[in-house]
Amino acid sequence: MTPVVMIPGMMCDERIFAHQIEELGTDTEVYIADISKYSSIQELASDVLENSPPKFFLVGHSMGGIVAMEMCSQEPDRIEKLVIMDSNPKPELEETKLKREPQIRDVVSGNLAQVMKEEMKPNYLADSYKQKDILNTCMEMALTLGPEVFVRQSRALQGRDDQQSTLEDLDIPVLIMCGSEDKLCSLEKHELMHNIINDSKLEVVMGAGHMPTLEQPQKTTEVIKSWLMN
Repeated sequence: MTPVVMIPGMMCDERIFAHQIEELGTDTEVYIADISKYSSIQELASDVLENSPPKFFLVGHSMGGIVAMEMCSQEPDRIEKLVIMDSNPKPELEETKLKREPQIRDVVSGNLAQVMKEEMKPNYLADSYKQKDILNTCMEMALTLGPEVFVRQSRALQGRDDQQSTLEDLDIPVLIMCGSEDKLCSLEKHELMHNIINDSKLEVVMGAGHMPTLEQPQKTTEVIKSWLMN
């Protein structure tokens, strides 16, 4: 099978894709992209492209999906299939840009854990017995990456472009996925992407919020693996 490049979301690393890496890795090479180094989506996309195989399948979750869309804008011929999960093709709203500023100030002041706890993850997940363990994993990933990455990724999201025209121009198969209870990136945004992409499939993962790779790992892996291999 073609190599797979997977891009984690904001303040996440390879642990967000643990189950998918294990399963996909039995059939092909899996590369986990690093989107921690730059403060613009364009630079992050260029860096991932530079460190990826000549041709590959691309899976992007949340902010990783935004980077993946920019990669399609920069070098679409290298990407054979695309999976966009729990993401948003639109530029950041002005009110959201403004909300990031106090978060950034708090993180720079040494309060990364508090910002992650209060502002970000608890509202992202569907109710389940696994929620506490998933939140702990998210916190561990964030603390591993650290405050400087938080600031860079926040700035990148603030300045991101509208990618709807990129999606309209795509000439590859695209799988659009989201959790049924994703409050951050709504089903409506995924239906929008599905409707403007020429060759796309929409898959809603029941019983999951913004983190279906962790909330419903088996189902998420089954959908991705089946779609990539067909």
